[in-house]
Amino acid sequence: MTPLGKMSSVWLTSVSVFLLLLLQQPPVDGELFTALADMEELLETEAVLITNLDNYVQAQEEKLMQLRQKMHEYRREHAEAARDVSAYLSNPVNAFLLTKRLTTDWRYVENLMTYEVGKEFLENVTAYRSVLKFPSDEDLNGAAVALMRLQDTYNLDTASLARGMLNGVQYSTELSAGDCFELGRQSYLNGDYYHTVLWMREAMDRLTGEVNRTATKEDVLEYLAFSTFKQGNIQTALSMTEELLELVPDHERAVSNKAYYVKELQKEAQQKILRGDDGSEEVPVDTTTKIQKEATPHVYDTNERKLYEQLCRGEQQPPIELRSQLVCRYTTNSSPFLRIGPLKLEEVYLRPYIVIYHDVMSDREIERIKQYARPRFRRATVQNYKTGELEFANYRISKSAWLKDAEDEMIRTISQRVEDMTGLTMETAEELQVVNYGIGGHYEPHFDFARREERNAFKSLGTGNRIATVLFYMSDVTQGGATVFPSLHLALWPRKGTAAFWFNLHASGRGDYATRHAACPVLTGTKWVSNKWIHERGQEFRRPCGLQLDHSAEEF
Repeated sequence: MTPLGKMSSVWLTSVSVFLLLLLQQPPVDGELFTALADMEELLETEAVLITNLDNYVQAQEEKLMQLRQKMHEYRREHAEAARDVSAYLSNPVNAFLLTKRLTTDWRYVENLMTYEVGKEFLENVTAYRSVLKFPSDEDLNGAAVALMRLQDTYNLDTASLARGMLNGVQYSTELSAGDCFELGRQSYLNGDYYHTVLWMREAMDRLTGEVNRTATKEDVLEYLAFSTFKQGNIQTALSMTEELLELVPDHERAVSNKAYYVKELQKEAQQKILRGDDGSEEVPVDTTTKIQKEATPHVYDTNERKLYEQLCRGEQQPPIELRSQLVCRYTTNSSPFLRIGPLKLEEVYLRPYIVIYHDVMSDREIERIKQYARPRFRRATVQNYKTGELEFANYRISKSAWLKDAEDEMIRTISQRVEDMTGLTMETAEELQVVNYGIGGHYEPHFDFARREERNAFKSLGTGNRIATVLFYMSDVTQGGATVFPSLHLALWPRKGTAAFWFNLHASGRGDYATRHAACPVLTGTKWVSNKWIHERGQEFRRPCGLQLDHSAEEF
């Protein structure tokens, strides 16, 4: 048996049992950053790795302890022999022991010294990768992008965020200079030079206060200088590059970049002279004319973006004149079943008519739905407005699963409840979609209904357009995560057990563009929702067509 063999064999036996249990689990997929439900499993992975590392450290310490014992034993015997060499060697027992120490004993020491303690533990990590969830480089990039999104949406100061403070609340430990550097590097890889500069500057500030440095000034300067150049500030980029060259005079890229920056500054100086035909030093350049790109349903203008972010921060709300007309009431929606247990309805907007139903999903139902959804989670997709095909999009970060009524009595009960709430048939409704949002999870402004140019949308269903939406909130969210309607200046904040309802189409069948809405990024906490998209087919007598465009409270 090899040195430490007994301890290693016990450890490997426990690992084998553990791996056997893990292999019984279903296979895992990537894109962990798109759902916090998956991110939770990373803590399990980390716990296993910590245990593995702890056992590796113990094995190393045991190896060093045995070597230290041998060293003390050799030193003691050698010191005794050194006091009187002749007397020591004249003793046949000592002569035998000296010979033994330098043969069999020393071979044991050599074996102990050359024994690779870490090999078995590295093999364990390799085995774990096939059964545990490990984040990929895409997950790292997605998590970094999510932090940038949160920073922009909620106006988070870079220094405060680096201290682990979100909206004035201290949530986590501080980021090191190396952490800030990695955030800047990920932004750089995405071509996001604005955030690269922000985080590289923060990394530089934190470097000055670190005793055990987690990043180098040279690396920070290299990214910072080039990103500053890409933002159009050539002079500052040149200064930073010169500072880098003072630290590393033979830095190949810095030498090349410096020459380029000097050349560009000379060009700028020459252009300034040429602009002033009347002899003036500089003629102002027109920066007000902007060329607007071709619009798509998923691109919104600056004003909508501003409104969206303000609503996410809770800085906007409908005018008091409108809010003063809103009421809360019990309703049966002409349902015989609801007469014995009417629903609690809260009006939140009148035109279009948007309501919140309270206490319409129990904790037990929520947990059952989560239980069904977790194993089926896949990254949420959107429908390409030209081709009708489903595809991933950066403006929707979440994972979703679809549950059929036939799978469980509880799911059928929820569908029936939606029918009672809305007065619409569920025969042509889509399956219950369950969604869990990831790090900074969001869904930017969009329509639930298909516009006229989206000729292929829902074609395969054969049930017409999405006439209405019911959105169940299955969790409270600590900060962020609101559902906002930018054109209405309206924000709906998640409250566990409630459900929002609105019509996507006017009674005429035309889309109501005021229902364009978005899911704000989750700042802290986790957000679970589920929704039923209700289609036109089968609603002919439940919601008759009309020529009046606006739907209102009279329809309920």
